[in-house]
Amino acid sequence: MPIATVNPATGETLKTYEALGEEEVERRIAAADAAFREYRTTSFEERARLLRRAAELLEEEQREVGRTITTEMGKPVTQARAEADKCAKAMRWYAEHAAELLADEQPAGHDVKDSGGTRAYVRYRPLGPVLAVMPWNFPLWQVVRFAAPALMAGNVGLLKHASNVPRTALYLEDLFRRAGFPEGCFQTLLIGSSAVEGILRDPRVKAATLTGSEPAGRSVASVASDEIKKTVLELGGSDPFVVMPSADVDRAAEVAVTARTQNAGQSCIAAKRFIVHEDVFDAFAERFVRGMEALKVGDPLDEDTEVGPLSSERGRDDLVELVDDAVEHGATVLCGGERPDGPGWYYPPTVVADVTPDMRIHLEETFGPVATLYRVADLDEAVAVANDTPFGLSSNVWTGEEAEVERFVRDLEAGGVFVNGMTASHPALPFGGVKRSGYGRELSGHGIREFCNITTVWHGA
Repeated sequence: MPIATVNPATGETLKTYEALGEEEVERRIAAADAAFREYRTTSFEERARLLRRAAELLEEEQREVGRTITTEMGKPVTQARAEADKCAKAMRWYAEHAAELLADEQPAGHDVKDSGGTRAYVRYRPLGPVLAVMPWNFPLWQVVRFAAPALMAGNVGLLKHASNVPRTALYLEDLFRRAGFPEGCFQTLLIGSSAVEGILRDPRVKAATLTGSEPAGRSVASVASDEIKKTVLELGGSDPFVVMPSADVDRAAEVAVTARTQNAGQSCIAAKRFIVHEDVFDAFAERFVRGMEALKVGDPLDEDTEVGPLSSERGRDDLVELVDDAVEHGATVLCGGERPDGPGWYYPPTVVADVTPDMRIHLEETFGPVATLYRVADLDEAVAVANDTPFGLSSNVWTGEEAEVERFVRDLEAGGVFVNGMTASHPALPFGGVKRSGYGRELSGHGIREFCNITTVWHGA
């Protein structure tokens, strides 16, 4: 796949980039290794100062950055600016809280005298250069939610971004440089996927994090396992959105539209499977379909656009194949479902009902504005359908009964359970999944400690 900016709204190639050669990749890994040796000794106060400056620059350049994101991957420009703003807030959050999150820790329930010492504690030390393999769908946020905690922990970053967002990738490198981070602390590697293995096998690279597809995760995890290196993987999702009779159906349907179509539905944590109790199914379906049909699809640079194009022609083709397969096996399309004519990789907001297990759309992730709608008879069936997926990233449940909330929290196979609201990521809350959605956690204290050497320190008499 070429490293290029291709406008998804028109299909026009705006700029193509040459991949880095082996010598330049080697130079950058060496620079990262050298930078880490010095940067790891800096104070939390100094790291926080640098990260706050990066946040300031990002806020000042929000409109320009938003336009870059939109022209590279098609996100409506209002959403792109919101992404930049979210990144700045996350930087500030880690700048404020990292020292506390990584403070020396006293072991719970341990009397150091029992081990023959006078003092014992746990210290979190940085590992070194971390390779980040990142996707295009949130081209700033996916990187910042790795970079902010990693840099505050004293690590340095090597970014292999998706090949269709090179301008955003280069902007991130420049942003951290202009903020004052030492040379080599954060570098973008314009390389193809085939070059990842060699970098990950380099002994100077200590760990890797990947957000992306299941095949990409398998590949990186396999290499890292062979090299005995730590990885964090955030892969696909097919999140359930469960609506029970006690729910506020009007509000649930309104939120469901946003939950399915933000970023044109190209989000791992977007709600994708809408599982509705039969007592409120018709009311929810009517409101949900009406909301999906009302969305404005169009030029992502238009301030009023709510759904832009998909990021690539291949992505749209994949979506078309899933919907067509469902229809061939008896599914009903309640709205959308037709590939539009004209330039750009657009696809309309679509709702598919009467889905059965023999359809591909039942088990595969729909990475676009396509929702599947299920009717269930009771809570037991709702839980069973929600868990009938190879993924387990997050989940949404709508109910007014606390007993049902506790049942969902106990039984849903997911890394998050969002009650009467839409799944979202926040720097204070851990983010990640189970099953084929990956392992490890990003964000919060859990995320900043993922790439730390958890060190026991013991003092004798």
